[in-house]
Amino acid sequence: MLRVRTSEESNTTQVRTHPATLLIVDDHLDNVRSLALLLSESGYSVRKATSGEMALETIGVAPPDLVLLDIRMSEMNGYEVCERLKANSATDSIPVIFLSASNDTEDKVRAFAVGGADYVTKPFQAEEVLARVQHQITILRQRQLLVEQNHQLRQTEAALQQVNLELKRIANIDSLTQIANRRCFDEMLDQEWKRLRREQQPLALVLCDIDHFKLYNDRYGHLAGDACLQQVAKVISDCIKRPADIAARYGGEEFAVILPNTSEEGAVKVVNAIQDSLQRLQIPHAASAIAHYVTLSAGVVCSTPSRNLSTQKLIAEADAALYQAKQRRNTWSLSVI
Repeated sequence: MLRVRTSEESNTTQVRTHPATLLIVDDHLDNVRSLALLLSESGYSVRKATSGEMALETIGVAPPDLVLLDIRMSEMNGYEVCERLKANSATDSIPVIFLSASNDTEDKVRAFAVGGADYVTKPFQAEEVLARVQHQITILRQRQLLVEQNHQLRQTEAALQQVNLELKRIANIDSLTQIANRRCFDEMLDQEWKRLRREQQPLALVLCDIDHFKLYNDRYGHLAGDACLQQVAKVISDCIKRPADIAARYGGEEFAVILPNTSEEGAVKVVNAIQDSLQRLQIPHAASAIAHYVTLSAGVVCSTPSRNLSTQKLIAEADAALYQAKQRRNTWSLSVI
C-alpha cells in the first residue's frame, strides 16, 4: 500500500507550473486512488487504468507523457504492457516507471530490459515518487525541446540553403538581362573546357555584338538601350535549346554563347537562328547604317580542347572572328582551331 506523507512533510515537493499527463496502471483500486490523489495535488493531470488491456487502449487513443505501471497484474502483467509499448513506434518514447512490491534484483533487471525508465518498490514515500516522476518528466521535456530545436535547426539550414542558392544565382546572373554574367561565363567556360578536354569532344564559342549600339543609345536614350539589351538577351536565350548551352552578357552590348559538344556546323546554325529571330523582332534602329532594325554581328570559334590550347586562346580567336564580322555588320565569321 502507498503511504502518503502529511501536508507538512510534502511542503518541500516541487509543484510543476506546466502539468504533464500521467497514466497510472494498477489493478488495486486503493493504490490507484492514493497515487492519483498525490499526483493530482502536485499539479499533474492524472488518468487511470486498472488493467494492461485498458492501459494499452487508452494510450492508443491519447498517449500520456509518463506511465506509472504496476508489474503484478492479472491477465497482462506490467512487463508485457511495457514491451508492447516499446514495440510500437507511436508509443516507444513514453517513459515507464515500474511499481512493484518486489525488491528482487531479477525483477529490477527485467524491468529495465523491457524498456522501463525507472523502478520504485512498494511501499514508497510520496516524496520519492514525486522526485522520480519529476526526473522523468524533466528528461522527457528536454528530449522534446531537443527534437524541436533540431527541427528548427533543419528549417533554418533549409532556409539558409535557399538563401545561399539565391545568392549564388544573383552572383551569376546579369541584373539587367537576367542571363549569365561575365563571372559565370568565365567559370562555365573553364569548366566545360576541362570536361571536353578529358572527353576529347568539340567546344564552340560565339561572341556577339549589337551593331551600332552607341548610335542606338544616342538616338533613343539609355533606358531604351537597356530595353534593347534585354530583348536581344532573350532572343539569344530562346535560340539555345540544350541545358548545357549557356548564354551570357559578356560586357556592354556584347554577348557570349558557350556550346559544348558542338561542331562548327552546329554553332553556325545557332548563330543563324539568333540573327533570323532578331530580324523578325524588328527592334527599330533608325540610326543604323545597315538596317532600319537592330542587328548583331558574331564571331564563332570551334575547337577540341587540348593541353596546347587554352580558354584565353579560344576567346581571342572568337574576338578576332567577331572583328572580321563587324567589318561587314549583321553577319558572322568562323574560325576553327
